[in-house]
Amino acid sequence: MSSGGNAGRVPSPASLYDREAEWDDLVRFVSAPGPKLRLGLLYGRRRYGKSYLLRRLVESVGGLYHLALQEERRTALEHFADTVGRHQPGVPPLRFDDWTAALGYAIDALGREARGPRILVLDEYPYLRQGSSELDSCVQALMDEAAGGSRGSAWEAPVSVIVCGSAMSVMTGILSGSSPMRGRAALDMVLAPFDFRQARGFWGMANPAAALGVDAVVGGAAGYKDLTAAAGVPEQLDQLADWLYATVLNPSHALFREDEYLLREDPRVTVEAPYYSLLQAIAAGRASQGRIAETVGRAPADIMHQLNVMTTAGFVVRDDDLLTARRPAYRIADPIVRFHHLVTRRSRAMLEERRFAEVWAAAANTYRSQIVGPHFESLCRRWVDSYASDETLGGPVSSARRVQVNDRRRRQSFELDVAAASSPAAAGARRQTRIQVLGEAKASRLGAEDLVRLDRVAGILDGRKAVSLAPEARRLLFSMDGFSTELEAVSRRRADVELIDLDRLYEGA
Repeated sequence: MSSGGNAGRVPSPASLYDREAEWDDLVRFVSAPGPKLRLGLLYGRRRYGKSYLLRRLVESVGGLYHLALQEERRTALEHFADTVGRHQPGVPPLRFDDWTAALGYAIDALGREARGPRILVLDEYPYLRQGSSELDSCVQALMDEAAGGSRGSAWEAPVSVIVCGSAMSVMTGILSGSSPMRGRAALDMVLAPFDFRQARGFWGMANPAAALGVDAVVGGAAGYKDLTAAAGVPEQLDQLADWLYATVLNPSHALFREDEYLLREDPRVTVEAPYYSLLQAIAAGRASQGRIAETVGRAPADIMHQLNVMTTAGFVVRDDDLLTARRPAYRIADPIVRFHHLVTRRSRAMLEERRFAEVWAAAANTYRSQIVGPHFESLCRRWVDSYASDETLGGPVSSARRVQVNDRRRRQSFELDVAAASSPAAAGARRQTRIQVLGEAKASRLGAEDLVRLDRVAGILDGRKAVSLAPEARRLLFSMDGFSTELEAVSRRRADVELIDLDRLYEGA
């Protein structure tokens, strides 16, 4: 088994990009004083780098990494026995009759191995559970034995069992309800994709426009870089089309049907058509439950099951309005799923005939308005949450959200892409929502009239009973294509106006 080193101070490997916080949490979990046997979960969407992270952890700390396959129970036990045997040179061939014996043997061997902490990783754990419904109870029994002192008394080191998987519904259910593992895990880590700045660094892209173009299609999934390595990386935005022809739009490429592979990972999706229809409607901009249901030809109550499945599986995100939870907006969480539903799936026959340029030209407006536009808005909210300075925002703020504002007097409605309230500490004991940031995010060029619109919305909000406008409230205008000279001149005169272009979005605060 991997010998590793001192887990108390384990530096992250040079090959590991930007996962310092996750690495530190994992090392702290496996090396902290405490029970002899501990349980942790790590999960996240396919291709986010979970397996890579855990393999590096086992190499650095020491232990056993097992990658499960989709196979029957007997074959899965034999596969696990082979994995354990390969890490114990000289031991006769192993055979286990059940998972209690298999896991018990592995953790006992790790515990007796050395004085440093040891890890047992069960990767793609949902595959093991498919043919072995008793597996969770086996883990529970081993945890209880260790807690009661009947297992582990002769160990030289603590052992951490980390179960990992991509089927989000399965992994989140492991610790909920009446699950045998509920209350036994000390680590519950969700591995998120890289955000837009992290992804740009990971891909090594200097040009912000090109970086945003790629991010709007594939997002922050680390695994896509290796899958597209043969096509290189677009250095300029005008190279994006050729890159897409060689990758996502190419019927011979692994990413051409990525949306289908992702959907099939959820065991709850047994009939795919209703889910594809729902995703198609949301990708096209139907954001409310009512509009989604209308688009797919069903009653709002009839789509709740599919909508809940897609939300808990991480395909769809529910965005609440800043001022009311009664107006949730649904959006596609994964850029590549949105891209496939708006571009690839609509033109699959033409793409299979390699008519790339024709498809891309026809999809140009859709790409800019329904893919890049919404993606840019979400990046702007992330910038407020993660990168904007307090000086830019006028002080600490809560999470940025969208907000819909109705002008009852003129019977008009405004929807702002970015809005944030003062943080609870800054707001003090006020019961009112104290608006501190109002923002507009557009792929197009912004002018002075856009600032006038923000000022009008600010006036409407300031007249509400349950809402107030902070004295230091800021107007943020985000644009991919820059700003008019008039707007730039106004921003220099007004301390409450901030202009954020792509360079500032990717590099500034």
